[in-house]
Amino acid sequence: MNKKLILASAIAISAAATFSTINSQENEMSFFITSVGSGDGANLGGLAGADAHCATLASAAGSRGKTWVAYLSSHETANSPRVNARERIGFGPWYNAEGIEVASTLNNLHSDYMQLGKANSLTENGDTVNGRGDSPNQHDILTGSSLSGRLLDDGANHTCNNWTSNGEGSAQVGHFDRTGGGANPTSWNNAHGSRGCGQADLVATGGAGYFYCFAND
Repeated sequence: MNKKLILASAIAISAAATFSTINSQENEMSFFITSVGSGDGANLGGLAGADAHCATLASAAGSRGKTWVAYLSSHETANSPRVNARERIGFGPWYNAEGIEVASTLNNLHSDYMQLGKANSLTENGDTVNGRGDSPNQHDILTGSSLSGRLLDDGANHTCNNWTSNGEGSAQVGHFDRTGGGANPTSWNNAHGSRGCGQADLVATGGAGYFYCFAND
């Protein structure tokens, strides 16, 4: 009888450990705000440079086996098509560094029902970012995107020359500490344009050159 109890207990413990491992893997970090920017304003080295920055930060934080991309849109050029941020990041769900689901699907992410905001929009290290009411306020997050996650296409350049400029121009930013969605100007991905593309311009507007990173697999 004791042997049966011991065997049953061992099976239960093993099953619990397996479930815990699977659950942990399912809830691994797949979204974060960069803890540091490029240091060169909105010059991120283009989309490729921004993606590499995401991957480097994620790796340093212990993330393995994921493909990281920046949530950034870019304009069409002679050598490349336009890019919509929402089409770069996979289909979800996405979890922050604490294992909290911030969005279940692309549509959920771009709706009023996602779980972003100051509490859940963490860095790769699980830290909160200075937002409205903090000093300095760094809630401007580079996106170049509309509310739906697509390139703002009104004839103006909203991406600081496709994330290669640290001088004149403007970048569309969102507010990670948004308090509403829809047409609310505190949207996480579409709030206003930056004063310029240089680091000092981004800081003066209320940011630091941070951007969102998502795992697209």
